[in-house]
Amino acid sequence: MQTYQKYISKAAVLIEALPYIQQFRGALVVVKFGGSAMEDATCAESALRDIVLMECVGMKPVVVHGGGKAISARLKELNIETRFVNGLRYTCEESIKVVDDVLHNQINRQLVQSIEKFGGQAVGLSGKDVIGAIPMNATDEAGEPADLGFVGEVDTVNVDPILAVTDRNEVPVITPLGTGADGAIFNINADLSACRIAEALAARKLVFLSDVPGILADSQDESSLIKTVCLPDVDRLIEDRTITGGMVPKIRSAVDALQAGTNKVHLVDGRIQHSLLLEIFTDEGVGTQIVKT
Repeated sequence: MQTYQKYISKAAVLIEALPYIQQFRGALVVVKFGGSAMEDATCAESALRDIVLMECVGMKPVVVHGGGKAISARLKELNIETRFVNGLRYTCEESIKVVDDVLHNQINRQLVQSIEKFGGQAVGLSGKDVIGAIPMNATDEAGEPADLGFVGEVDTVNVDPILAVTDRNEVPVITPLGTGADGAIFNINADLSACRIAEALAARKLVFLSDVPGILADSQDESSLIKTVCLPDVDRLIEDRTITGGMVPKIRSAVDALQAGTNKVHLVDGRIQHSLLLEIFTDEGVGTQIVKT
């Protein structure tokens, strides 16, 4: 009997995952891929294997990725100056060409190839064919209107190209770019792109893979992770500054996705091996889940 104990333990893991596999078979799950989950090779491999397994057991993962560090590195190589307006990166006509090239020909291509290397089927989709964009409204430090160049926000989402891929049981991998009414290309925050895509798809789940554990009661103490946040509590957590900085627009956009039909939003630490599977397929989970009630 002792000989089989380690195999029995493995079987127990599968049994714990079974009801979740049954529950989410056929479900659309939007995964925002960024932070350490994308920059660290080991973390990236772990997350992409998780996505392949999700597709293999009948889920329909949709990946939206960022690429800030790679874009910054390429701009530096080309001696293109980066400047910020009240904390937001200005994107000139020259910069948006670099953003477009890096996102499509470097990051998106690598992610698709990695998914295929691990036995999955993936298709790169340009956000330019999915997202209708408008220029982002911004202000400078004096509160006056500020021009950010080709930085945009999501106006519309065309879900047809995404569903065409998921209907073939393949994984769409989407760049966070959008096209304006005049054909101009806009760089869009990947978190907000993922939220609006999840909203348009009425996805069952929206998962942020990044380099933070989730929402912390004490930002300096990772052990203070808040496991579950209910929708009515979000405003209070923003008001008391438990949620601050760049997390605020992300969480507000996640709230919009929940109100549009997404069942749950998860914030997961991509630095933890197989954190995506642990959050979705186990009783305890490893991050913060945001639920309606």
